[in-house]
Amino acid sequence: MDLFGLTSDRVMARIHQNGAPSSIPSLGRSLLIGSFGFCFASLCVFATVAFAERWMYRNLGLSGAYGAWTVLFIFLGGASLSPLVIGLDRLWRFQIVFGMAFLLYAVGWVASYFTLRGIAGEWAGSLMGSVFMALVIASAFGVMKTFFAQTAALFITNSAGYFLGDLLNNSIHGKTGMLLWGVIYGLCLGAGLGLSIFLAQTPLRNKLQKLKSY
Repeated sequence: MDLFGLTSDRVMARIHQNGAPSSIPSLGRSLLIGSFGFCFASLCVFATVAFAERWMYRNLGLSGAYGAWTVLFIFLGGASLSPLVIGLDRLWRFQIVFGMAFLLYAVGWVASYFTLRGIAGEWAGSLMGSVFMALVIASAFGVMKTFFAQTAALFITNSAGYFLGDLLNNSIHGKTGMLLWGVIYGLCLGAGLGLSIFLAQTPLRNKLQKLKSY
């Protein structure tokens, strides 16, 4: 699937036309920006839960509130992670991809949870959400061979962020517990997303290295 111009061939074509990118994110930078960038997005969303959950349920309803949180995650998360994408016009290109990925992630999580319920539903939701998210990212960047590696990275970090954050929230309670849940969830899943984007651009980095060697 090459609908967004993020495959290595399409990016290289733009580079030949407009010049090489100023920087190529390393693995360390990808993990760092992914963690702290998505942590900011997550903290913003969890803050609305901590301070405005009742108001949102009362005025938007259950589906409206969850829809609003999903939209916040999509726009804030996509914007915070877009610096990891190599090439021009990366913000709007990646914003669309991340929007699709996170929307399917949310659908997979909710469908699994309401089918199985309880802890089994939460684990199944983490797995299915990670599978859908990895599928979209791998397809958009044209690197389906990294699909299983991306799924594993996202499942491990997503599960760690969700369950460790939930443990903190249940131990501390109140607004502080909810905010800490947002921080842990954002840091962990953000690291997984940073790694996922790094893996998705491996063919592109290899081509850029060859280009520099000439």
